Amino acid sequence: MSLRATILAAIAYVLVLAIVVLEVPLVVNLSRRVDAEVKAEAAGQAQLVATAAGDALGEGAGRLQPLVDRAARELRGRVILLDARGHVIVDSAGPGLRGTSYANRPEVAAALAGEPAQGERTSDLLDEELLYTATPVLDRGRTAGAVRVTQSVEAVNEEVRRDALGLIAVGGLALLLGLGIAWVLAIFLARPPRMLAATARRVADGDLEARAPELGPREQREVARAFNEMTARLASALAAQRDFVANASHQLRTPLTGLRLRLEAAGDAARHQEVAEELEAAEEEVVRLSRLIENLLTLAREGQEPGEPRRVDLAACARRAAERWEAETMLREQRIALAGPASCHAWASADDLGIVLDNLLENASKYSPAGAVITIEWGAVADRRETYLAVRDEGPGLAPGEERRATARFHRGSAGSTSAGTGLGLAIVSVLVERWGGTVALRNRPEGGLRAEVRLPAADDPERRLNPPLDEALPAPPTLSER
Repeated sequence: MSLRATILAAIAYVLVLAIVVLEVPLVVNLSRRVDAEVKAEAAGQAQLVATAAGDALGEGAGRLQPLVDRAARELRGRVILLDARGHVIVDSAGPGLRGTSYANRPEVAAALAGEPAQGERTSDLLDEELLYTATPVLDRGRTAGAVRVTQSVEAVNEEVRRDALGLIAVGGLALLLGLGIAWVLAIFLARPPRMLAATARRVADGDLEARAPELGPREQREVARAFNEMTARLASALAAQRDFVANASHQLRTPLTGLRLRLEAAGDAARHQEVAEELEAAEEEVVRLSRLIENLLTLAREGQEPGEPRRVDLAACARRAAERWEAETMLREQRIALAGPASCHAWASADDLGIVLDNLLENASKYSPAGAVITIEWGAVADRRETYLAVRDEGPGLAPGEERRATARFHRGSAGSTSAGTGLGLAIVSVLVERWGGTVALRNRPEGGLRAEVRLPAADDPERRLNPPLDEALPAPPTLSER
């Protein structure tokens, strides 16, 4: 989850919690208040009708009807006026039930007995919950009748719901406003880390001059400042490393070459066979030391920004590598074979691919027996987005599970534990291939031996883009092995 989303989620949680904590008691109190107000209003109107009707019961329904109708409209319910026996005198619902006895109603009986009554019950006739209020009508201190008011509880609940929805709407508006402010705050807080991450990616891509802007709160400015200081030290260290590699590459080759020439001269001038053999062994050690230093310098250049990739012909690289190793393999009674199309191109460096092939061929020749055929193979992958360059040998291959460890520095497999070598060849291959966006894969062949494959981004042949239909109509060119 991003920092922006985390801030929004945290603020939204706090806002929702606060709104719920505040609004739940408000809704409960609102419900109670509305219920109390409705009951008080019903009792007040009933008492008002009872007071006004106390002196007019004997004057007939004509004078009392407007009073009852007005109270019914105010209460949005039904109001009836009863005589001392519980018979209907006036009904806000109309004259249809005039004279009907309501004496059996508990609230009417209580009012006729001089006691006001209020409560809720279920009406079997209307099939709903009713709020009833009954008040006695007094005439000269005696009970002369009763007033009963009935209201639908659903209407009261509807009013409570409307008020509760109003509170919820206010809470939702407050939540939206809070989230809007949180969104602006999240953008403000997330911007410096995003800019720092973008700068870090630029540094990782090789732009050591990139610096993070020191913006935002004090803590974020401190992080940006520390990052910039680290990047400056890293740039200084890499510059020192490049200078060291350049100087070491130049300074070490000269004395080693001179030492080798002196050993060759001393060997040629030696009169005793034992001395000549010792000098020859020393010369081989110097050659081995030179190769080790060259490998270490190659690895020291890991992480440096490579130059622009060039369109490299894999077939030409393979032919040149075969020519370089022809004499070495002939001494070991081995043979190099080529297999691949006449033209296949990749984005890389010809020099780096030459070093890659030299290391792969050295391993293949070292571990293959006399009479073995070492094959250099190249071509395009099926999707045409990658090309491959592989070296197949007839050696013992790798032990199970050793494929991943084989490219580690100074790792020497079980098959090569007794042979001379630095253990850096495959590590150098991996470094040089990865700097051009490629991969290295090692796997044992079913027929025996190892297949070391390098994959690189493909560079399409420009001639194939000139007229693709004509190119498809022509026969495929023969491979080098077919020639």
